[in-house]
Amino acid sequence: MIKNNKFSILIALIIILLSFSKASSFQEINFINIPYLDKLVHFGLYFLLMMVIILEHQKSLQNTRTLIHIGLIPIIFGAFIELGQSGLTVSREADILDVLSNSAGVASALLLWLLIKPYRA
Repeated sequence: MIKNNKFSILIALIIILLSFSKASSFQEINFINIPYLDKLVHFGLYFLLMMVIILEHQKSLQNTRTLIHIGLIPIIFGAFIELGQSGLTVSREADILDVLSNSAGVASALLLWLLIKPYRA
């Protein structure tokens, strides 16, 4: 199982590491002044995670329904991380906009894949 999912596990571990890092470590990056940059980062990380999951399992994906069910995994994963930030850290807090950004990244990856390789049924 790990051999078949090594890249998605690696990206998930990076997301966990970044999510539970101290918030002050990200405030040191002051030269980038893009509004809502953190939401764009959430979107990008979960887009990447979902695309890697799809690519690792593309041979076993038979229809759109299966693809959508698999898409629930990173969405739930991101929601649990947000809850964990709220309960397990002092410097971080849960944000519903982060969950929405994560979900938008996953949904965009799913839509892109369905444009590239549409399924029947």
